Amino acid sequence: MQRTMNTPSARFDAREASKWFFRHGHTGWLGLRFTEQGDNWVELELPWREDLVGDSKSGVLASGPIISLMDMASGMAIWQAGGTFNPVATLDLRVDYQRPARERASVRGRVECYRRTRSAAFVRGIAHDGDPQDPVAHVAGVFMTIGADPRKDNPALQGDSADG
Repeated sequence: MQRTMNTPSARFDAREASKWFFRHGHTGWLGLRFTEQGDNWVELELPWREDLVGDSKSGVLASGPIISLMDMASGMAIWQAGGTFNPVATLDLRVDYQRPARERASVRGRVECYRRTRSAAFVRGIAHDGDPQDPVAHVAGVFMTIGADPRKDNPALQGDSADG
């Protein structure tokens, strides 16, 4: 069915979106998995993999993949809270590590979008390896919402468009 001006768009659903997001790009390579969602939050899982270990002696996931997990969970929580997919850019994502993840353990990232304005979204969450009461890290972030593709109004950038 073709969408018209009077047909409402479908509400963003993190579970459904993850089926596409996690097949491609960096999130696909990391092997991120969707686990749960609510009205303004999303939980994702980063499975343990040997090539994602930061120190081969410890067997613990490196911090970089955990940051990527939390960044993606943040974006998806923002879209879940707003009910629609609109591009966002990470302005600030603070990660306060509490402890290393357990050896050979997957890490889950649960992020909530607790405030949205016209141009920004604010998130907070935790990363844990099985017990949310004993987090690996706490995160807090600010994301800029992007209203339109800046390439559309700039002829010099139109050749860089994925569909143009």
